Amino acid sequence: MNIQRWIARREPNWQRLAALLKQVENKGIKSLRAAEIRELASLYRSVAADLARARTQQVGNTLIQSLQSLATRAYTQIYQGSRRQEWYAVVDFYRWGLPSVVQETFLYISAATAMFLIGAIVAWWYAWQDPTFMTLIVPENLITKVRDEHQLWMGSIVGIEPLASSGIMINNLSVSFGAIAGGITAGIYTTYLMIFNGLLIGAVGTLVAQNNLAYPFWAFVFPHGSLELPAIFFAGGAGLLLARAILFPGKYRRGDALKFYGYQAVQLMFGIVPMLVIAGIIEGFFSPNPSIPDPFKYLFGLGLFIFLGMYCRRRG
Repeated sequence: MNIQRWIARREPNWQRLAALLKQVENKGIKSLRAAEIRELASLYRSVAADLARARTQQVGNTLIQSLQSLATRAYTQIYQGSRRQEWYAVVDFYRWGLPSVVQETFLYISAATAMFLIGAIVAWWYAWQDPTFMTLIVPENLITKVRDEHQLWMGSIVGIEPLASSGIMINNLSVSFGAIAGGITAGIYTTYLMIFNGLLIGAVGTLVAQNNLAYPFWAFVFPHGSLELPAIFFAGGAGLLLARAILFPGKYRRGDALKFYGYQAVQLMFGIVPMLVIAGIIEGFFSPNPSIPDPFKYLFGLGLFIFLGMYCRRRG
């Protein structure tokens, strides 16, 4: 290979890449036009190949170091810019995308919420009418603690907050993912989870009310429940979306319906995860804390729920 001729032929590309990089480093990637961005990527690949050839032909350390520096600068701008765009996309999703998909799937979320509320009302009614009904839903040791000892059980969290918080997160995530995946059973398992959790909260609510412990119990539930319960309703809505695709694909072929509604379900899932993580932290560290007054817990939970409602109504 004639090294001087090769350098003379390739040098304009190196100079052009250096000029584009200088502009990007001074003014940012947005200062380039679309064609210039494509050119930047193409020149980077070209310089990387030139660097490999220069090393093979041993053209000299000075040129190799110069090409290495140029390739490194180009790599940094191209791939940092790509990662930066990914982060922008994540931020945009949580700013505007999630509220939008909640609004689009509101009927399914409402249906899941209705199932939960029906279960809660049924449990409340039967638990007041028939004391034996309570034992079918609520664990016996919990009934004994409330009815015989007149104490709530959440005091056991105090002192083991990190362990309790992580356990709560895992449990809530498993329930939510189960509700979403339950959509592939044509919604049967999703419906079961929504109604069963409603029955459970209704029965427990009745148990604490019968033993004059409703006020401290709901003071415990409000702070984290303002995020935890909506997240479970979102999960139920996502499961019903999958069930809709299987049972009533409409104008779509069933496979296309699963892609369409499944995409919405996945978006809801991405929204559920941070909600349940935050709720788990609150339930582990804030809700059971005896030094925080109960009225403040009620206000905190109410404020968090209002904030969530306003967030879900955002339009971008």
